[in-house]
Amino acid sequence: MNEKNRTRLLELFALAPVVPVITIEEARAAVPLARALVAGGLRVIEITLRTAAAVEAARAIIAEVPEALVGIGTVLTRKDLEQAADLRASFAISPGQSAELLDAAAASELPFAPGIHTPSDLIACVTRGFDLVKFFPAVPAGGLPALGALAGPFPQVRYCPTGGISEANVAQWLAHPKVVAVGGSWVAPASDIKAGNWPAIELRARAAAGLPRHAA
Repeated sequence: MNEKNRTRLLELFALAPVVPVITIEEARAAVPLARALVAGGLRVIEITLRTAAAVEAARAIIAEVPEALVGIGTVLTRKDLEQAADLRASFAISPGQSAELLDAAAASELPFAPGIHTPSDLIACVTRGFDLVKFFPAVPAGGLPALGALAGPFPQVRYCPTGGISEANVAQWLAHPKVVAVGGSWVAPASDIKAGNWPAIELRARAAAGLPRHAA
């Protein structure tokens, strides 16, 4: 990853301690959802490519909520990465990595955070210039002890842990010096999105935006 993309990715994750991870079933909910998150102080939003509505939802937010900075998540292939770039997303992020995906991302102008789980994953990433990564699934993969162990041989790497992080444990993750932000779905749960409960989502976003974090 080039220095420009690295710097931009760090700037994005510095905007708030929590990145809402959104799996959206109906594109019509995208704009009011994004407005609620932005109003609560969370401008950086990850829209996962897990549903048929994801691309339309991301496109609508990018067009109608300019304050939001939309990242495309669940990027698994070169085609997914190209689609994120075509949408003019602010960044892309993956739950894992492959040689093909890393090579495509290294050649792309789109800031990209690959997903890692093991030391071998990290070696593949850092040798291609990716030193800001998604640790996934954070809690099932060993939690904070695993992240601490990885920090030893990879002191230059910083993390956006995602997976199993909730209101109950988020403060512990944000206190880690190598964590720049966390990804979480609790801010905008599927039940509130389906019900259109935007005030509740805005309230959770406001609480998440105010969380303290270690200066990485």
